[in-house]
Amino acid sequence: MIPNPSRVLSLIAVLFLAACAAKPMEPPPPVPGYEEVQDGEFLIQAVDAKHLQGTTPRSEVDYAGPEKAGTIVVDTHSRRLYYVLGEGKAMRYAIAVGREGLAFHGSGHVGRKEEWPSWTPTANMLRTQGDTYREYAGGLPGGLSNPLGARALYLYRGGRDTYFRIHGTIDNASIGRATSAGCIRLFNQDAIDLYNRVKLGTTVKVRGLEESLALDGRFMDDARGRAIPYDETMIEKIAEERAALEAQMAADAAAEAAAADAAAAAEQAAADAAIASGAVQG
Repeated sequence: MIPNPSRVLSLIAVLFLAACAAKPMEPPPPVPGYEEVQDGEFLIQAVDAKHLQGTTPRSEVDYAGPEKAGTIVVDTHSRRLYYVLGEGKAMRYAIAVGREGLAFHGSGHVGRKEEWPSWTPTANMLRTQGDTYREYAGGLPGGLSNPLGARALYLYRGGRDTYFRIHGTIDNASIGRATSAGCIRLFNQDAIDLYNRVKLGTTVKVRGLEESLALDGRFMDDARGRAIPYDETMIEKIAEERAALEAQMAADAAAEAAAADAAAAAEQAAADAAIASGAVQG
């Protein structure tokens, strides 16, 4: 039997198009140092590259501060943490810090270290945000859902626990922002790196604004609340982006509320119909 030429040509065309079809895009490779990590029984996910822009990834940098090697220096203004290496060098980490009025101030020391620490909300958290934290009043064991993340350094002052911590996080998007309840957060990969360098008794110092300006320069928030070096030419653009984000958030909230109302109305209609059907049958 002689094949139909048109059918042969059609088959060839289909095979050609299939071979040339675009392959699914593979996700970008993780940023070095922020790959997924198997840490004991827990698998820490890689940090999305979108959270690691600019100077966010940890790096060994030149350091002009007066502190001796082995000191932790926290800059809540630039939202950076430095572990001083000595000889004019330090490891720099991006951090999230406490909201205004909640951040750790002054100096202290590392009085305790924990891997995969448990977490219990403070009395102040329970008093001021009881609806959020009451279910955790008895404590939350360490793990991937624990807000302290993979590692925690407990800050003491005068021999007493300050209830401030330097710790990992389950919220990578928070790094670079002033959003926490007062503690100092790092990516889990950074928390592990810092934990492995720090010894008990390590001094922890928080810079004041004047020292921060002198050593790190002036910073401002971008549209998403992340600290970036001050740039007057970006102020108007940031304001526009922030307004657009707020409008999108409001629209999303309104859509979510409308969907919830529609679901509730449908549920009520079904219940009413079931009642009416029962009444008719009766």
